[in-house]
Amino acid sequence: MAEQLDNRTLGDLLAELSRETSTLVKKELELASTELSAKARAVGSQVAIAAAGGALMHAGLLVILAAVVIGLTQAGLEPWLAAGLVALATLAIGYVLVNKGITGLRRTPMAPQQTIETLKENAKWTTGQRA
Repeated sequence: MAEQLDNRTLGDLLAELSRETSTLVKKELELASTELSAKARAVGSQVAIAAAGGALMHAGLLVILAAVVIGLTQAGLEPWLAAGLVALATLAIGYVLVNKGITGLRRTPMAPQQTIETLKENAKWTTGQRA
């Protein structure tokens, strides 16, 4: 087979490199946007489900707490003391749960990992081409 010679000038090659680099950057930005949108949708739907479940649990918890206060009152405690003890216990448990949830959110990676890896590969490839 005959080898074809590339008769493009240095200016032509640099212009093509510029166009391809611009296209690459645009595609990387599109990838990052798509990846972040997908993560945001996933997080949003899970938050909505958790909120609905939380609202129902809240209603049930209020009924249970009222029953505990009534039970403690019938066991001989003053109503104000029974309500105060139940409130303190509820606040303590709520505090622990809020802290656990915040810790979990902090551990959730939101960076577009695929885009970052692709950018690293592109940088490595570009550096290798210059050598």
